[in-house]
Amino acid sequence: MENQEILILKKKVKLLTINFYALTIVIVCFFLFSFIYNKDETFNEITAKKLTIVEPNGQTRLVLANSQNSPANLMHGKTYGLKEGGRPGLIFFNDELTECGGLVFTGRKDVKTGEYFASGHFSFDQYDQNQVLYLQYLDDNGSKKTGLYVDDWHKDPNFAEWRKEYKEAEKIPDEIERKKRLEELRFPKNSETAFANRVFIGKDVNKDAVLNLSDTKGNVRLQIKVDSLGNAEILFLDDKGKITSKFPQN
Repeated sequence: MENQEILILKKKVKLLTINFYALTIVIVCFFLFSFIYNKDETFNEITAKKLTIVEPNGQTRLVLANSQNSPANLMHGKTYGLKEGGRPGLIFFNDELTECGGLVFTGRKDVKTGEYFASGHFSFDQYDQNQVLYLQYLDDNGSKKTGLYVDDWHKDPNFAEWRKEYKEAEKIPDEIERKKRLEELRFPKNSETAFANRVFIGKDVNKDAVLNLSDTKGNVRLQIKVDSLGNAEILFLDDKGKITSKFPQN
């Protein structure tokens, strides 16, 4: 009789164990499928150090991060010397996982000297190159420049390769040789200028409201401005920066 009761008890324990595991699997599946299929969620507030927006294939498209967690610069998915961190804000990536612009900002005061520096920068990059369209605010302890910039960048080599050569040239110990090499990289003889600011619309460090139109080497050739005293003038300049004519004449 006792053996029969023990046998029945063992069967009940076995059945209870099976039910327990089955219930556990059901609960796990419930939460798993909840996360998979409930794609549309509404949050009143999210606190995070980094958010990465990805495509259906998992490729990074947009990164929103604090200074410490901001991403390294990428060219076709590979870093090229610029470290992670130091760029709080948004960083954009194109279809080939190359950085193609962003929105970054900063502002801090030196507690010892009381001097401050602040900036804001919203940019879009040329394909495989650096920024060609950007809004920028710079304030170096009261010396402010704010405006819209339109730049030229050459086609070849790409920015990662060109930057590597430029950084190597900056390390040349001989000053004359260093300046010569940097000049060659910036203004190659048998190719287009590496980069040049072509248009600036904004306010300069002298508090002048300015429109600068420049040639392909970055030399301002036409300037329309209203200075800090309210005087308006139009200047025409040669490629050396010399004024060739202006309006009004006086």
